[in-house]
Order: sequence, then C-alpha cells, then structure tokens
Amino acid sequence: MVDLADAAPLVAQARIGNIIKLRPEQAGTVPAGHQRVFIEANVMTLIRGEGGISPTVRYLYDAPLDGRGKMPKLKKAQVILFARPGGRPGEIQLVARDAQIAASPAELDRVKTILADLIANDAPPRITAMGDAFHVAGTIAGEGETQIFLRTESGQPVSLSILRRPGQEPRWAVALGEIVDEAARPPVRGSLLWYRLACGLPAELPARSVRALSGPDAEAARADYRFVLDALGPCGRTRAAK
Repeated sequence: MVDLADAAPLVAQARIGNIIKLRPEQAGTVPAGHQRVFIEANVMTLIRGEGGISPTVRYLYDAPLDGRGKMPKLKKAQVILFARPGGRPGEIQLVARDAQIAASPAELDRVKTILADLIANDAPPRITAMGDAFHVAGTIAGEGETQIFLRTESGQPVSLSILRRPGQEPRWAVALGEIVDEAARPPVRGSLLWYRLACGLPAELPARSVRALSGPDAEAARADYRFVLDALGPCGRTRAAK
C-alpha cells in the first residue's frame, strides 16, 4: 500500500460508472489472465492531489479474470485510485496495474494514515543507494562499531550504526541527520522509516561501500549489515515494486 501511495500524486475515492471492454486490437499488450477495460468513474473524495481532479475521470484498467475467465463486478463499485494526471482533462493513469483497490472503510483509513506520514515534514526520505561503510575494531575481541551511510532522494543524511560489546547483544540504530546521538533507535516495525529500510535496502552491502576498508574490517561491516537486515525482518511486499 505504501508503494502505491508513495508513487501517486493523485489518490481518490471513486464510484465506477461506465466500463468498456477493449478489443484485442485496441488493448495492446495485456498480461495473461487480465482484460483491459476503459473506465469512467465519479470522484467521491480527493484524498491527495494539489492540482485538484475532475469530477469524472477516465482511465484504463487491467481487470484480473477468475478461473472461468470472468471479470469481477466493477460497475458501481467504490474504489481507491492511485494515479497521475493524464494527457487530457479528466484523464488519469494508474501508477501500476494493481493501483485500483476496493474502498473499504479500513482501507480508506489505512491510505489516509500512510499519506499523512508521507507528507509530514519529518518524513524519512526514499533510499536510492548505499554510501560508504566504516568499521572500527575495539581493543578486545568481539568489540567494534560500524557506521553505514545511505544515499537518499532528498539528500537528507541517513546512517545506520551498529555497536558490539563482548557478552552483550549487538545494538543498532538509524539516524536521520548529520549526528548520531544517544537518542537514535531502531525504527518501529510498520512505521514509514521501517518501510524505507526494510523495503529499500539491498540484500547485501555493495563492494563499493567497503572499498576503503581492510579485509577484516570489510567483513565485519558486512556482518553488521546482515544483522540490521535480520533485525528489520522481511519487507512483506506482495506485489511488484513498479
């Protein structure tokens, strides 16, 4: 849900009106098990969209077919649309094939909560790449500290720090700023910051991130990065990110 909301400059609740099935020569390339349709829908609520939206919108949708090859009943259905403006007034384009979902009260509340988090002044930025990693070994075996910098879309500094002490569980934290202080903590699971990390970090620390480290320090940094990924847990994404 965050994938869709994050990608959509327009989010609206609408009631589907007219539905027209497109013939194969009109539809273009359609994935197996789907029927491309042209939809006209009446906007009930604009949830997100600085430029406003037409009272009636038109868009293409790839409706999933059931085992008998039948389309779901869409006429008069209330849906949430995640979209961007189209080329003509009243036209919109869904940001993904699955960017039309049923508008249940629970889903509406969830979308509004997600959007509020996304547009907050202190919202964590999108992660675009891994930066440099540093590791300092302690004076005794099993002691050390790793810091890993992340590159973000906004340029806002984000870093991970992992601290190991003999006889203690490793501790890690994420900092949104230039300075890592004692208040830095791991993100709360399910929060937007958790999503940015769990769904945005690569499965392994890239070689370029540890290129300046010695062999043992690089391996320690990789191990600490794996610890962070394990602590975050799986992203839980059940759809393609794009």
